[in-house]
Amino acid sequence: MSLDFGVYVHIPFCASKCDYCAFATWTDREHLVDAYLDALTTDIGRAVAAGMAPASTVFVGGGTPTLAPSAALADVIRSIPVQPGAEVTVECNPDDVTVDLLADYRAGGVNRVSLGVQSMSAHVLSALGRTHDIANVERSVAAINEVGMPSFNLDIIYGASGETVDDWRDTVSAALALRPPHVSAYGLTVEAGTPLASDPDRHPDDDDQADKYELVDDALVAAGLANYEVSNWARPGHESRHNFLYWRQQDYRGFGCAAHSHRSGRRWWNVRTPDRYIDLVAAGGDVEASSETLDADTRRFEGLQLLLRTRDGIPADSFSPETLAVLDGHLRPHDDDPHRVVLTRSGRLMANEISMRLT
Repeated sequence: MSLDFGVYVHIPFCASKCDYCAFATWTDREHLVDAYLDALTTDIGRAVAAGMAPASTVFVGGGTPTLAPSAALADVIRSIPVQPGAEVTVECNPDDVTVDLLADYRAGGVNRVSLGVQSMSAHVLSALGRTHDIANVERSVAAINEVGMPSFNLDIIYGASGETVDDWRDTVSAALALRPPHVSAYGLTVEAGTPLASDPDRHPDDDDQADKYELVDDALVAAGLANYEVSNWARPGHESRHNFLYWRQQDYRGFGCAAHSHRSGRRWWNVRTPDRYIDLVAAGGDVEASSETLDADTRRFEGLQLLLRTRDGIPADSFSPETLAVLDGHLRPHDDDPHRVVLTRSGRLMANEISMRLT
């Protein structure tokens, strides 16, 4: 039985809300930060007492984890039992990163950070509703190197309104100049209920995004970062182990408001607001809001959809022979297993459509 088990910790506080964000985050609850961190520690402690296994990966996301006091957040992370060699990641806003903050994280066991760069163009950041200072990205990476953080990721986004191909090329070039061991490059998506969704004139164009995907793939691969999932590239040994845990449908436990968990096909999620989460933990109540249990066929289908996006690929017989013929050029045999298929680059551009053709 696999020893892989993940822990996700949700920090729901933000200084401002990005136009494209549909996550459970709040810009008016910073007065709850201390109580929320205390609730996290209590909730984690109860799970440990109930027999929660040591984690092979930990991911602290949000929201903006760097808005929380770094030493206090490190204490929360330190309360999570981990396996030797566990990957422990914190998402960081470049505006908040300092040597002292990262030193606190390192003392708490953090060995990887993910910087929300999004773009290196001021007008594109404005179109995304982002407020960080571009110069702080370089300062953040310098701080990462100074404290000896073993790995880091740069998150970038393409397809914003007004972003030209040259803007995107400049962002990719500036990102590579920082010598990242991992880059996540996402096409901007329109989520219901966001300011972006209500403004069709700013919606991304599919052809524009395809051109920008090919540009970033060419540049990252030439720089030695291999594509290992549709939107992720890494140098050998720097792939996100936490993300692979999701893609392979392994078990994980989520702590904090709106955090999701999974165990053996059962998924559940916590109450959505930080206020409610704090109150329930203080009262010793159950923070679970709802759940679902996948039947075997649904779980298998979702598993194939997820793995299809990765370098692992899926069994070739997951497609009918007729479909394989139609998809020639979008799928290729796996390098190590001729009975499996993986997406080609043109296939990655059509990953969602191809996944709907699975048997």
